[in-house]
Amino acid sequence: METATHYLEIANDPMMWVMAIPVVSLVAIQAWLFTVRSYKSAPLVNLSHQQCRQAFKVGAVSAIGPAVAVFIVMVSMMAVVGAPMTWQRLAIIGAAPTELTATTMGAKAMGIEVGSPEYDVTAFASSVWTMALNGCGWLVFCGLFTHKMDKVMHKVTGGSMRLMAEVCGAAVLGTSGYLATAQSMISSPHLSAVIAAALSMALLGRFSPKWLKEYELGIAMIIGMVAAIITLKAQ
Repeated sequence: METATHYLEIANDPMMWVMAIPVVSLVAIQAWLFTVRSYKSAPLVNLSHQQCRQAFKVGAVSAIGPAVAVFIVMVSMMAVVGAPMTWQRLAIIGAAPTELTATTMGAKAMGIEVGSPEYDVTAFASSVWTMALNGCGWLVFCGLFTHKMDKVMHKVTGGSMRLMAEVCGAAVLGTSGYLATAQSMISSPHLSAVIAAALSMALLGRFSPKWLKEYELGIAMIIGMVAAIITLKAQ
């Protein structure tokens, strides 16, 4: 018990907050810069200021569902690696299940289970390193190759903006569909979430009033989460 308390004291030490603040601040600054540049670039694609505000509102509402899911896992993660590291990692990556899995893998590399009395400072450091190295791959890839994706998309679509939109939409649908079906095959709560969210989207798209259109995705995601929780409690 003393070992666990000791490592949590280090994990929640004020210096950990000091080290996390610059990283989170960069994320906030990046979001602000993206927003400013998107508004400035809107006239290039014939988007009005009102359309930009509408898109921003839709994105903000749609983010509520994933944010709630991240918050739920965040509470569990804080109990293991402390609040500062949880705040930093989720601000950078945002994929709470991925970070929690990395935490577990780091502990297992030391032959220790997360949450066990043997989980000490060394295991905590191993978890932190695993989370950091796990996130480096796609961050490096994005930094090196994102600017070249325009050329790849141009070759694939032949410069057609309409075809490009369809290809991007198909990629998103394919990825989301794979993730949904893969989890649904092994978990009834996931299956309930997929079915409830899909039915909600269909019904909202057919019967919801015009002013509710921009909130449909966020509403469907929340309904799917509620369905998953109900199914989980019923098991």
